[in-house]
Amino acid sequence: MLSSTLVTLFLLSLGRADASSKSTPSNADPFPYDPGFDIEAVAATAKALPSHSWEFGTATEALLELYNSSYSVFGSATFPVPFLVPQGVPSLAYAADVIVLGTGANGSSDGDGAVGDPASLGVGAVMLGKTNESFTGGAYEEFAYITGQAPRWYNGAISQRTDVPELWADWMYMAPPFLAYYAVDTYNVSLLRSVVDQCGLYRQALKSNLTTDVPYDGLWEHIVGPQSADFGLWGTGNGWASAGMTRVLATVMNAPDSVTHGWKDQAVNNLTLWIEEIVHGAMGAPMVDGLLRNYLNDTSGDGLGFGDISSSSLIASVAYRMAVLQPRTFGSSYIQWAEGIRTTLGGNDSAGNPHVTSNGTVTPAVNPLDWFDTTPYTAGSPEGNNFVVLMYTAWRDCIIAGVCSQS
Repeated sequence: MLSSTLVTLFLLSLGRADASSKSTPSNADPFPYDPGFDIEAVAATAKALPSHSWEFGTATEALLELYNSSYSVFGSATFPVPFLVPQGVPSLAYAADVIVLGTGANGSSDGDGAVGDPASLGVGAVMLGKTNESFTGGAYEEFAYITGQAPRWYNGAISQRTDVPELWADWMYMAPPFLAYYAVDTYNVSLLRSVVDQCGLYRQALKSNLTTDVPYDGLWEHIVGPQSADFGLWGTGNGWASAGMTRVLATVMNAPDSVTHGWKDQAVNNLTLWIEEIVHGAMGAPMVDGLLRNYLNDTSGDGLGFGDISSSSLIASVAYRMAVLQPRTFGSSYIQWAEGIRTTLGGNDSAGNPHVTSNGTVTPAVNPLDWFDTTPYTAGSPEGNNFVVLMYTAWRDCIIAGVCSQS
């Protein structure tokens, strides 16, 4: 399989002399607009905070969208995957430093028993593999384990855990975007279709069983399985799921017709519906101080319903992205809701403390290692800070696309 991948790489390179010259186009100014807070400080802190595989993967994606957005799945030069000099691309230089090549589930990093977390670095590995074939091997290891060896839920959904079948909403941002990107890069039609199917299977298992008259109908539960079951409507889990499907959607929309011929429209329609369900549900959830709650519907006073910048900023980023990708579905009401989140982050919390501190730490966040922690996390959430970067890049690109307003 490795040799065939390299052959594919060679064949693709024949038709793209400009790309294979190893150019490194970047955003001339990644910070052209003022979101109401110091986004440069937020981005610097977001890059410095990660220490776990999924955090590294999220930061890699945030850096790509921030500095080289044209080569992200939301850009205009996504495929064929370009040949880029890692030292000239902040995202790839970062990924090259944090990826630890291994085998199986740990092909890109030590996942500590997680199937999806190391795969969050998979897009970076594929891009790095264009100039360093060892990363191609790491990407293949991830692909082969996830699709061929990982446990599966009763409906066929791929597990987030290596030891038992267990579905986590978090998985949606880690594995599907990588697998979709890998599928297009290797012209694997069946794999790309199966990624869309996996999104549907996860929705089947995790979408909450609420009636349509509940304003937050459409939201997902966090985890189903024998070890860590959490049937609550965790805000960040819904962010992971909707943002992951948004990346898959953008990948499908950017893929060559030869990979998506005959089924693209249905995939786009399904993904758009599934994403809209979550974002609309979040918009209908009871907020606190202008933010989504850690557990989106929790107004019980048990401590789990505090305002959270992580879920708020990530789902706002989805609203901005989808306003560009699917404007007929994601109209002005979605943009206005996201603008409310962005504006809130530029102000102070109920105690008078700035949501964005002088060193770029964004607060309050859910504890990134304990979603049941009732104390809002203020030390700096690696994923939370990177979610704010993703929100900014989505807002910036929405302005550039002429869909959003700078004011």
